Amino acid sequence: MPRSPRRSKIFCWTSSLMEPTAALPRSFSNNLCPTLHLYGSQDDNVLPFISRMLMEDDAVDECLYQQYPDHNPALLQTQQLFAQVLSDTSSSALQAGTQGNDLQDPPSLNSTATGTVEPANTLSPAAGSSCFKDAVSMAFLRGMEEANRFLPGAGGYTADCRGRKKRLDVDGDNEAAEGRSSKQMAADGEESEEAAAREMLDKLMLNGDDEPILADDMQELRAAMDMAKTPPGRPAGARADQDQQQQAVDLHSMLIRCADAVADNDRRRAADLLQRIRHHSSPSGNATQRLAHCFAEGLQVRLNGTGNLHYRSSSLMPKSASSGVQLKAMQFFMASCCFLPVNILFSNMSIYKAAAGRKKLHIVHYGLDHGLQWATLLRWLARREGEPPEVRLTGIDVPQPGFRPARLIEEAGRRLTACARQLGVPFRFRGIAAKSEAVRAGDLDIDPDEVLVVSSLFHFRTLTDEGTMATDGDEAGTDPIGAIREMQPSVFVHAVLNASYSTVFFATRFREALHNFTALFDMMDTILPRDNGSRLLFERDVLARCAVNVIACEGADRVQHPRSYKQWQARSRRAGLRQLPLDCDIVQTLKDKVKREYHEHFVISEDQQWLLQAWKGRVLYAISTWTADSDLART
Repeated sequence: MPRSPRRSKIFCWTSSLMEPTAALPRSFSNNLCPTLHLYGSQDDNVLPFISRMLMEDDAVDECLYQQYPDHNPALLQTQQLFAQVLSDTSSSALQAGTQGNDLQDPPSLNSTATGTVEPANTLSPAAGSSCFKDAVSMAFLRGMEEANRFLPGAGGYTADCRGRKKRLDVDGDNEAAEGRSSKQMAADGEESEEAAAREMLDKLMLNGDDEPILADDMQELRAAMDMAKTPPGRPAGARADQDQQQQAVDLHSMLIRCADAVADNDRRRAADLLQRIRHHSSPSGNATQRLAHCFAEGLQVRLNGTGNLHYRSSSLMPKSASSGVQLKAMQFFMASCCFLPVNILFSNMSIYKAAAGRKKLHIVHYGLDHGLQWATLLRWLARREGEPPEVRLTGIDVPQPGFRPARLIEEAGRRLTACARQLGVPFRFRGIAAKSEAVRAGDLDIDPDEVLVVSSLFHFRTLTDEGTMATDGDEAGTDPIGAIREMQPSVFVHAVLNASYSTVFFATRFREALHNFTALFDMMDTILPRDNGSRLLFERDVLARCAVNVIACEGADRVQHPRSYKQWQARSRRAGLRQLPLDCDIVQTLKDKVKREYHEHFVISEDQQWLLQAWKGRVLYAISTWTADSDLART
């Protein structure tokens, strides 16, 4: 029966192990034991084997001695020539050093150097070997010259095996130790920052709105803002006059012309306009200058063709700022800008009313993030009359890069579980680390006895126009709006970013994004001081990163696809959802809150059952509630 190739290879390998004498010299094969004791002690075999190896080396040395005896005249003559050359070179070097330097070397050093060079039984060379001596001397000196190149010189340089120079550091060990200690300190610093960020999240989760952590910071912020408006010894209108002088150059027009040049592939004209824009823009200037700096960076990245690389490297979590600093910046933004707090409060109040009188509540949250929204709702449910309902939360968010794609979801679930346990609310959490297109209604274990509520706060801004994308399994994903309709929720809370820069045409997309970001930068410049670190961090890591993706990326690399609330209204109706009317009590509560706590230019209005949030008349965000309509068929 013929053997398989794999069994033949194994058999040959085993045979070679069983026959160790095949590759050994003849002197070894005569003395080795023919069998190996695999299960016994190996000491009796190893020690004699080493002894035989040493004896074999002695035999080789003896053979060499017999081949080249000490009384060989040629060998003796060559040894004498090299010994004399070394002696002459050393003595001349010592004499030159003595003549050129008044300081004498210690006698012990001289004697040692001389004794190592000159042998005790130096013999005179033959008279007819002077030519050979000169040749050997020249060759030796040339070899020393070549060897000196590889020795450390006065400049502290040495050469590697390829002749390239490397810098020698006298305190290399000390700097290496300092480098290791600095790395250890950096690692310890990162761990401490992450621990501080987790502690801040835990406090935000447990305290909620009852005990604002940033109350003192917000007082300092308001005081700094008042100082920025009217600094001491400076008239109130000085800042406005300076801004008008700086805006003598129309940066908006220059940006649009530069975008047109990029769209036409006119690289020379685009480069010239970019240079002029960069000259008049600044990341720490007024709103227009910051906007121009941000959009100029996006245009430059698009010209370089590195949009996707720049967007990915600019980070899901930028290395320049720790998690704690980013959380603090986000809290500053929430405290100074009403958009996110209004959407969270609207969502919690709508869900609380939907769960009134019910014993079970199931929340499906698209875009869980840190899950800070739900601590307030859990606190409300714990305080309502009677027993709190059984709450089941299913958090859906995109997987994170690395070995733990569900790390953020797991941490959010841990905090929410601890918060619910402290409040006495029965709570279950399930996290799904997947794209929203990959989640279907059958994956959620929906219970008919539960009140099902679906929430999405700006998470669907990454959906394409068709609503389908390729999932990880190279299969077409489902439209999340259609999947929500199949879930048959009692309430679907949908908050959207009201913008229209999702078109494939670059010039049109650039103009829409420019108008939208102009309002955002103007809002930041009005409510926050220009030198505020949290503002700089938010503009760099949130606004600028989003703008670069919109401007410099195309195709699948462009992940930002916002639409207007009217476009979302038509799409939701096509998917089989029915819009619910706004609750008058909720709307009035939010209007009073914004009027009482935020800047006067924030405006809350209504249109077609949407709650609109605007800055100086420009609608930036909108939110509404929906439910499944069984009477409407999908078109």
